[in-house]
Amino acid sequence: MEKQHHTHYHDIPSYETRDGSEIRELMHPQHHAVNHQSLAEAIVRPGCETRLHLHHRSEELYYITQGEGQMTLGEEHFCVSKGDTVSILPAMPHCIANIGQEDLHILCCCSPAYSHDDTQLLD
Repeated sequence: MEKQHHTHYHDIPSYETRDGSEIRELMHPQHHAVNHQSLAEAIVRPGCETRLHLHHRSEELYYITQGEGQMTLGEEHFCVSKGDTVSILPAMPHCIANIGQEDLHILCCCSPAYSHDDTQLLD
């Protein structure tokens, strides 16, 4: 089967990742015509938080498209909201808590692509 170059948001099922967020893989090498990266939307519900974790190989970018969060990045803690971007280097412990009243939506770009096997839970 030929891999897709174009996707529709509502055609992509969501699933829960090891860190506890709801993920929708918008583009991933397993299913789409990309080789070295992935793009996903993560949703963290109000009052919820992802588990502290790191990725051994993947570098991530978080782009906040909706909501408010408290980001933990190594020893650093800071607030994020719509329009903010966070760079997460490989082996950097991180998690994010939704501190707002609406769902926190995050576009997550990973290179190399996201893999459960590359995710180490720290808590």
